[in-house]
Amino acid sequence: MATSLGTTSPNRREHARDRAVRAAVAQGLLSAEEPVTALLDTAGIRASAAALTSAFAAVTDAPVLHAFAVKAAPLVPVLRLLYEAGLGAEVASPGELALARAAGVPPSRTVLDSPAKTHAELRQALGLGIAVNADNLQELARLDGLLPSAADAPPIGLRVNPQVGAGAIGAMSTATATSKFGVALRDDGAREAVVQAYLDRPWLTRLHTHTGSQGVPLPLMAEGVRAAHALAEEINDRAGRRQIDTLDIGGGLPVNFASDEDTPTYATYAGLLAATVPGLFDGRYALVTEFGRSLLAKHGTVLARVEYTKTSGGRPIAVTHAGVQLAVRTVYAPDSWPLRILAYDAEGRPRAGEPAVVQDVAGPACFAGDLLATGRALPPLRPGDVVAVPDTGAYYFAHHYAYNSLPRPAVYGFTRAAEGGTVFSVVRRAQTLDEIVAESGGGRPDALTA
Repeated sequence: MATSLGTTSPNRREHARDRAVRAAVAQGLLSAEEPVTALLDTAGIRASAAALTSAFAAVTDAPVLHAFAVKAAPLVPVLRLLYEAGLGAEVASPGELALARAAGVPPSRTVLDSPAKTHAELRQALGLGIAVNADNLQELARLDGLLPSAADAPPIGLRVNPQVGAGAIGAMSTATATSKFGVALRDDGAREAVVQAYLDRPWLTRLHTHTGSQGVPLPLMAEGVRAAHALAEEINDRAGRRQIDTLDIGGGLPVNFASDEDTPTYATYAGLLAATVPGLFDGRYALVTEFGRSLLAKHGTVLARVEYTKTSGGRPIAVTHAGVQLAVRTVYAPDSWPLRILAYDAEGRPRAGEPAVVQDVAGPACFAGDLLATGRALPPLRPGDVVAVPDTGAYYFAHHYAYNSLPRPAVYGFTRAAEGGTVFSVVRRAQTLDEIVAESGGGRPDALTA
């Protein structure tokens, strides 16, 4: 079993980010003409992938497919980087599948999840040989009619909801009593129906659950996996053979948004699983994981110029170019999704040496709640300064919200050159105004008046 762990120390992350901010300003990636941009630390991403694979290799010799949850960062170069680091892809829509295929992720390392798969999506997945996790018993019945024969079936599983409870963020909790995902195991008759569904379908060889997400404590995640493992053991016992050969335990490792420290770690979670569900790692089951946020979040940073500063009601306000279009969750649910704000001067150097001032950091959208931070103690911000928003590599700048027709920002990967400088590569170019017009029916201005 492998024991080495890929790690990213807080100091390394801070120093790499500071160098990248300074270089982004110096190289014109952030300027008066391009007042908002996003950065991805490619070395940090590789380190997270190594930490994940090493953590599970340290506790099991069984095959493990770590399928990155594409929804966390639907960017083709990111998916390609992770694939070359040994990961596959978990997709939940035709669009995400198209992105994974464009990145070169093969069907054998792709898993399709979704609570609302159409006939066409299922036919495509079956035709390509992609593993499918059915969400419910109706979907299994649909698959009955789509499979040409059991011998031709790719790996197929069923998602179950162990109903172990909610975490701190209700909207992110997938294992509540009334969650929309999977078959609710504690509902009357549901467990027996699931067991019978397997006994009736010899081609049903996987079992899937997903309890984790931001705000969900690790013991609750482990309890969800324990429940799925117990069900797999029951099904195999009833079948009299090892019908279920693979457990897909989902992902959802929470991210620490309060500092640069990686906590909890994959090694901590794998160790907890080994203690809570020892049979999970005894080699009888292949495993699939579906981590997303924890692989990318801490390796992304939004940079935005401060356009104006003002005072309202005695509260200083810095008006920037990063707001709801990039940080939808933080703007609409700030208590659940707080972000750190780091202050730099106009040349991209960390602001230091001045007493902190309690101030708001606002975005550019035309509604009052477009705030990245409220009442935050920061060095005094001035027009032309730069604010950096770390921990935004997942579910932030890759998920553009077109409020006020604000353009999607450019995304750059960065690495450290041999001579010590910072080298950038374009992951996604900034959206142009012509593209905004085209996407908004600009080619058909008379469509409603002709």
